[in-house]
Amino acid sequence: MTVKCVVWDLDNTLWDGVLLEDPTVRLRPDVPRVIEVLDERGILHSVASRNDAGTARARLRELGLDEYFLHPQITWGSKSESLKAIAAALNIGVDALAFVDDQPFERDEVAFALPEVRCFDATEISVLPDLPEFQVRDVTADARNRRLLYRADERRKQAEERHSGTADEFLASLDMTFTISPAREEDLRRLEELTVRTHQLNSTGYTYSYDELDALRTSPDHLLLITELTDRYGGYGKIGLALVERTSAEWTVKLLLMSCRVMSRGVGSVLLNHLVHEARGAGVRLFAEFLPTDRNRAMYVTYKFSGFIESRTEGDLVILEHDFTNLQGFPPYMNVVSR
Repeated sequence: MTVKCVVWDLDNTLWDGVLLEDPTVRLRPDVPRVIEVLDERGILHSVASRNDAGTARARLRELGLDEYFLHPQITWGSKSESLKAIAAALNIGVDALAFVDDQPFERDEVAFALPEVRCFDATEISVLPDLPEFQVRDVTADARNRRLLYRADERRKQAEERHSGTADEFLASLDMTFTISPAREEDLRRLEELTVRTHQLNSTGYTYSYDELDALRTSPDHLLLITELTDRYGGYGKIGLALVERTSAEWTVKLLLMSCRVMSRGVGSVLLNHLVHEARGAGVRLFAEFLPTDRNRAMYVTYKFSGFIESRTEGDLVILEHDFTNLQGFPPYMNVVSR
């Protein structure tokens, strides 16, 4: 799995020296280049450091790097707890994290508590962009903007914390527009990336290459949809897809997925409801494949909430069906556009 976020220690890792002993600490030579290269690939950055939070944040601002670090954990607690907090804040699995620290004790503590995390010595910083787990086949527009999209999410969360009304009232205040479109050729790199990176709101875990997606996009027997979401804070990017296999008598949803960043917006149900209404209008039966994993329970709940019931099993694969008796509309707080 490609690393989604690099978590940095500070003292003698990001910079040379100990900040509380020397307030003029300087960045290690390769750090700015590595951070910028990985950021360009869509790999996020955060901090797990035992330090004085105010002093450390001030030094990061002075060094011009504070904007790169999302949800930094600058505390006196364990590094493993800090990494769990970062993963939760970013809504990604801890297995998508890499941890860089100069201290063997800290790396060992993380490796023991969170064996899924990949740990690196500070002496390895310069080679990180060359390692397989930091490679990205193609850098999409969404990847280049990923950090900015997360920053917009932070502003949304701050607004939600200040909001005094109901959850639906807050969602209505966002002025959300959810767009469902047939995939175009220029969308294929992002769709390929979504199949590789998305694990929680993912119905089957199937991955598709660019060429496979292009063939499906042009196939008369398939429907390949891509979704986008915007609100008053900006865009979320291209955040989901649906792949439907079609015959004259039935449609089967082979893959449905949504970025974990929009899980709380209910867009998985919106896309499913769109497919339900389209299939009913076409006069066909509607099935969906679901392959349970240890990560995608939320997608199963989304299918059930949208009115799908289990029809049969084929090995580990669960076949769901919607009988059109429980048709749902779109949420009143969201403008849904189908192209």
